[in-house]
Amino acid sequence: MRLEIIMNNVRVPFLQHYRINALRALGGLAFCLLSVTSAPPMLPLVNAILEIIGALAIFLAIAGRAWSLFYIGGRKNAELVTFGPYSITRNPLYFFSLVGIAGIGAQTGSLLSMAVFVLAGYLAFDMAMRGEEAYLSSRYGQGFDDYRMVVPRLWPDLSLWRECEDVPLRSARAVGSLRDGVVFVGAWLAIDLVRLAQAGGLLPVVWSLPI
Repeated sequence: MRLEIIMNNVRVPFLQHYRINALRALGGLAFCLLSVTSAPPMLPLVNAILEIIGALAIFLAIAGRAWSLFYIGGRKNAELVTFGPYSITRNPLYFFSLVGIAGIGAQTGSLLSMAVFVLAGYLAFDMAMRGEEAYLSSRYGQGFDDYRMVVPRLWPDLSLWRECEDVPLRSARAVGSLRDGVVFVGAWLAIDLVRLAQAGGLLPVVWSLPI
């Protein structure tokens, strides 16, 4: 039977579905705009460095999400996980997703595009985090409130790291998260295809980005 938890009179599956659809809509809009814009002129070395940093960020996001899911696995919405990556940030999955989004933005060759990508992703995640925090506070009460007072919401604080002696790692969910990496890699390939189409004259360039 599917677990449906009421969170401020809104079902959790609906909120997750809404977040995913919001990200899809924002991603589609972003690529529509990218298809008619060109990256600003940069020195070849600067452009190469930006692409390398973007690639590293994408792979870090894929690995970081898998690492986080090793800990939370099937426990999400079932218990409050406060060790491992969840001891340094309350939302490691969203943090690593933003890292991946920044990496995708870097592949465009534009700092402006990267900033817009990250901002749009953050706004979508912020909506989800607010709802999840309200649910966790109502379910775990003072336990979650104490956790929230110590552990940062998004940016990790490595000094807070703590581990559980017997961590029941959930590898199935972590391995499954690797499929999510296809989204990051697919977006990367899509950007390269857009640039190739523009270079070949198949797509018009309406606006050149300033930075």
